[in-house]
Amino acid sequence: MFAPDKDQLHVVDHTSGTPHGATRNVLKESARIARGKISSLDALNEEQFDAMFIPGGFGAAKNLSTFATEGTDMSVDPGVSKAVKAFHANSKPIGMCCIAPVIAAKLIP
Repeated sequence: MFAPDKDQLHVVDHTSGTPHGATRNVLKESARIARGKISSLDALNEEQFDAMFIPGGFGAAKNLSTFATEGTDMSVDPGVSKAVKAFHANSKPIGMCCIAPVIAAKLIP
């Protein structure tokens, strides 16, 4: 599994639904949630994998892209963009759920 090594857009207190001042790293949070070994997206070598999957949820809209804040004018994290384009160029399956398909819609003509 891979994740970008960067700070999250913001941290939310899920008891109140409001953001607070703490910062968290996407890579470290991914490892915490998955309870497993997560590598930096920069280390992804598409040739070593048969397919890729991007889970949905607000993380895809806020941390893998700027869709949550910019809508259709969004940008995609450079590492995510590189990975999606590499898998697509090599005709490898790309699975996405929930809101994550907006990333493919932005990157794949």
